[in-house]
Amino acid sequence: MRRGVSQCMPHDLPWCENAQEAVMNYRQWHIPLEQSGLILEQGLESLKALGAPQEDIPLIVKLLENPHYSLPGLTLFHGAVDLHQHDVIHLLLGRGLLPKDEAFTIGFTMGTTHAVTALEESLFCTLNQLFYPSVYRFGDEEVRVFRDALALGHMSACKPLNEVDFTQFYTHSLGDIRAALGLESDLLRAYYRIEKQRYPHARESQRLGPVNTE
Repeated sequence: MRRGVSQCMPHDLPWCENAQEAVMNYRQWHIPLEQSGLILEQGLESLKALGAPQEDIPLIVKLLENPHYSLPGLTLFHGAVDLHQHDVIHLLLGRGLLPKDEAFTIGFTMGTTHAVTALEESLFCTLNQLFYPSVYRFGDEEVRVFRDALALGHMSACKPLNEVDFTQFYTHSLGDIRAALGLESDLLRAYYRIEKQRYPHARESQRLGPVNTE
């Protein structure tokens, strides 16, 4: 369940040294993997003023991505999470809120369930590209990132992220939470280097970290 589009002026963001001088909006928001000492509650606080309210998110997005809108006993897509869970997963994966960030976050979350079939993967991409409003819709590059992330989540030893009660981790650092869940930062960094090289024009890919040129 992802956020919509909004922008805000900066407030006291504990992870940003010059927050008062920055103009923060959803395009700029990004807490990289290297900020592993950040407390989860502080990271969530930095997200409060960003994005559309839950009630403004299109129904089609809620139906496909939020478990609270699914029919009892019917799971259309594995890995569905609510907005709060989705925000936490953004922080744990070190991703911002731009299209490729969203594609990766959704794909990785689904992948950690180890239950997504090839048909389910194709159906999600098709419904997204045909029925989602343009601001939520994946382009061809986002579909590729989504599929990469799905495979990466399946490869990871991470616990299924959609099943985690993140409230128990509010006072923990992002690094400690990753360790508790078995989420491998090295695995993410390895893929992020590939993504950064693959999409030199994409802001969200270019801020993922340095490229290993060795």
